Amino acid sequence: MIQLLKNYPLVTRNTFKMVADASGFIETGNQAELIEWIMDHPAKTDKVLILGGGSNILLTGDFDGLVIHPTNTGIDVVYEDHYSVGVRAGAGAEWDPFVEWCVNQGYSGLENLSLIPGTVGASPIQNIGAYGVEAGNLVDYVEVINIETGRIFNLDSAECHFGYRDSIFKQSSSERWLVWSVTFRLDKEPMVDLSYEPLRRLFKDKPKPSIRDVRQAVIDIRRAKLPDPAEIGNAGSFFKNPVVTPCHGSVMKMDYPDIPLYPHEIGSVKLSAGWLIEQCGWKGFRDGPVGVYPGQALVLVNYGGAKAQEIIELSEKIKASVKQRFNIPLEPEIRIL
Repeated sequence: MIQLLKNYPLVTRNTFKMVADASGFIETGNQAELIEWIMDHPAKTDKVLILGGGSNILLTGDFDGLVIHPTNTGIDVVYEDHYSVGVRAGAGAEWDPFVEWCVNQGYSGLENLSLIPGTVGASPIQNIGAYGVEAGNLVDYVEVINIETGRIFNLDSAECHFGYRDSIFKQSSSERWLVWSVTFRLDKEPMVDLSYEPLRRLFKDKPKPSIRDVRQAVIDIRRAKLPDPAEIGNAGSFFKNPVVTPCHGSVMKMDYPDIPLYPHEIGSVKLSAGWLIEQCGWKGFRDGPVGVYPGQALVLVNYGGAKAQEIIELSEKIKASVKQRFNIPLEPEIRIL
């Protein structure tokens, strides 16, 4: 039975460790139970926040509404052929253990996304990506619940409208949708993606790394440059990498030969936001409880006791300095509530 918890503290439910309460909080791993509760309590769902691991949000204050936390964690194979396999995971499953499970089964595709914090349910919403791979390229379909009507439906990859850290789930028309499960189409024949240059360099003397090798390499890279949210409050990359035209990218490369450029969709390239921020002198900056992580300039951190407004003010200063020096606008990757 679902229990409605009132004035629920969210400080342990967000990786930035912001102190905030929710007017109401429920959690369940039972789909039928959730739909029945929603239909019986329509007034409670006027304002809703679907919360997984809380690893991509900045809470600016109390949430005057209902927080729904899916806890369905099952993983199962829903179809299989000679070359590929469909693996479905519940929205409440922790992302990295799910990736580890896939690698242990010999299913390739997700290994470059190892050690990303959060849950499976958040992966299509944010279209999480790292080291040359985006989740959206591997999603087969997403199972969704309309929390207004209780209707269950599936969206295939095309219907999810995946973009760079974007999807249909971020649009206002889908704000009443709850991701219940995600099915990924993975390869049974191991095929690794070494398009990310640091990975290529790591394996220059090993031309055929296994998916387990790639997973471990990604874990080592992330641990070396990113803070552990369990130890230091953060939400990973605070800003998106700016997307520019190839011509603009070429001009930047001529002016700043060291700037990393990343391939993107046809007609565009991505600039390294971390590099831009570092060039403006922010890497390792600290002002009391807030700062920029010394290992990665994209990550803003709460060293303890920081207020959301302090994080926001620091981010605005960083944006202004990058804009002034490079005339490049930065956009937040995280969700500010």
